[in-house]
Amino acid sequence: MPTLRVAELRDLLLAPAGPLTRVEVVDVTESTNTDLADALRADPASWPDASVLVAEHQAGGRGRAGRSWETPPGTSLTCSFVVHPPVPATSFGWIGLLAGLGAVNALRATAGVPATLKWPNDLLVPAETEVEGWGAVRKVGGILAEVVALPSGQPPAVVIGIGINVSQTADELPVPSATSLALAGAQHVDRESMLVALVAAQVEVAQRWRESGGDAVRSGLADEVAAVCGTLGSVVRVELPGAGTVTGLAARLDEDGALVVVDDAGTPHRVLAGDVRHVRAAG
Repeated sequence: MPTLRVAELRDLLLAPAGPLTRVEVVDVTESTNTDLADALRADPASWPDASVLVAEHQAGGRGRAGRSWETPPGTSLTCSFVVHPPVPATSFGWIGLLAGLGAVNALRATAGVPATLKWPNDLLVPAETEVEGWGAVRKVGGILAEVVALPSGQPPAVVIGIGINVSQTADELPVPSATSLALAGAQHVDRESMLVALVAAQVEVAQRWRESGGDAVRSGLADEVAAVCGTLGSVVRVELPGAGTVTGLAARLDEDGALVVVDDAGTPHRVLAGDVRHVRAAG
C-alpha cells in the first residue's frame, strides 16, 4: 500500500486546522506505546495532550497481557495517542472502552463495516463462519491503554495504542480469529482517510468525557459503549488474570466500565480484566 503522506496529514490534523498538538510518523518501531511511554517519562512536555505517533510498520506491537504481534509493513494502521486527562484517576477504567467506541464509530463511518467492540479491547467485524471461542466474528483490531506515571508528582498521562488490520490477505493473518478490513468487505482501505476519521472520532468522544468530568454515565458515553459492545447479551467464559474463570451471561457494564457477568446461580461477578470467550448466544 502507499506510504502515509506526512506533510498532508499534519496539515489536516495539527492545530489550528486540526485537533492535535503533535503528529509524528515513523517508518518502523518496535512499539509506539513503548516509545511514547519512554519519552513521557524522560520529558513529559515532549508529548503534550492530544498528540499521536504513527508507525508504518510496528515490529513488536504489544497487546493486552503482554502479548506481541507483528503485521506486514504497510498493511495496518498502527498508532498511539497521548492524553493528559484532567479527570479523576478513578475514571481511567473507561479510557480503553471509550477509545474502542471511537474506533468503532470511525470504522463504521469510513470503512462502512458493521464493527463492534468485544470487551474490553478488541474490534470485531462479522464473519460468515464461526471460530471456537469467538463465534461468527473476527478480530480486525485492538486497543491497549496504559497509564504512565510521570516524574515530580505530575498527574499521570495515558497512552492509547490502536492497531487496525487494513489490507492483509488471508495468508498474512496470524490466527483464524483475525481478519482485515479488505477481507471484511470494506468500502475502501485508504489508511490516511482512516487515520483522519479515527482522530476525529477519538477527539469527539474524549471531549464529551472530559466535559462531564470523566463521568461516562452522565455524559451518555456508557450507553453508547454498551450499544456497540457485542459481548453484552452473550454467554461468555472469562479467563481471569493469573488463574480462575467466570462463566455466565455478560449482562451489563458497571459504572466504572467493569463487565458484570451473572452465573447460572444468578450471582453477579464484576470483571475488571480478563480474556472473554464466546460460549453460546443467550436465549
